[in-house]
Amino acid sequence: MRGLRAGTGVGGRRAAPMSPAAPHANGLPPSAGLETARLAELVAGARTVVALTGAGISVPSGIPDFRSPGTGLWERVDPMEVAHIDAFRRDPRRFWQFYAERFATLAEKRPNDAHRALVAMERHGLLGGVITQNVDMLHRRAGTRELVEVHGSIAACVCPECGERIPLEQARERMLASADGVPRCERCGGPLKPDVVLFGEMLPAAPLARAGELCAGAEVLLCIGSSLEVHPVAGLPRLTLQAGGRLAIVTQGETPLDPLAAVRCRGDVVQELQALVRALGAGEP
Repeated sequence: MRGLRAGTGVGGRRAAPMSPAAPHANGLPPSAGLETARLAELVAGARTVVALTGAGISVPSGIPDFRSPGTGLWERVDPMEVAHIDAFRRDPRRFWQFYAERFATLAEKRPNDAHRALVAMERHGLLGGVITQNVDMLHRRAGTRELVEVHGSIAACVCPECGERIPLEQARERMLASADGVPRCERCGGPLKPDVVLFGEMLPAAPLARAGELCAGAEVLLCIGSSLEVHPVAGLPRLTLQAGGRLAIVTQGETPLDPLAAVRCRGDVVQELQALVRALGAGEP
């Protein structure tokens, strides 16, 4: 990824002015504008920037996050009853009753301007990759090229017994054709599982290793819409700090790493990232 001098845009040209007035004109309060301007300066001056995203970046697309009071998904259902690997093994029918509805909902969702802002940064050489905790495929649909899905993706389902792997649409067809609503493996007859990491499962080694590599090599790690509480992903920002890099956190909720952040933006993720892209001279997302 080509390095950028502080205060310049792509190819060395001067970035758009980053005074507080510019973000304020785009709907952000003056205090938020100052932080966005600092964020733009931080990104423009870094040779390598990586984004780490959580559920908060998908909320504007109509996907509820997991822990927000009053709206979080886990306030309505017990994750240990519907999203744990033991729950899948014990009662795949109940498991799929929950996930069938969730997958149908996710299939209809589309990327929002926060996802597109990251794509714009990547295309302009300002972002070296995106690591996401989300399984909703929205970064893929937006066009992110260097993408690490550390918790898997709803794009496919797998058989834990024999390893058969099929696209989500085929799994949904089998689910509809099944008397008990459970999609099954055509090789061994076992219940299929979404290719996502459930509670009680280890993260796949290869994506986690790639995420660690990206974070350790990042001069700036841009944490967006994540509570930074779910391990081992919550430990990735410390790899950036240990290597001498800096953290920028863009999320409305508090995180345990807030005191370590060089920049802390608390506004709406769409407005914040749109303002960042404009300040960097990367064009409209």
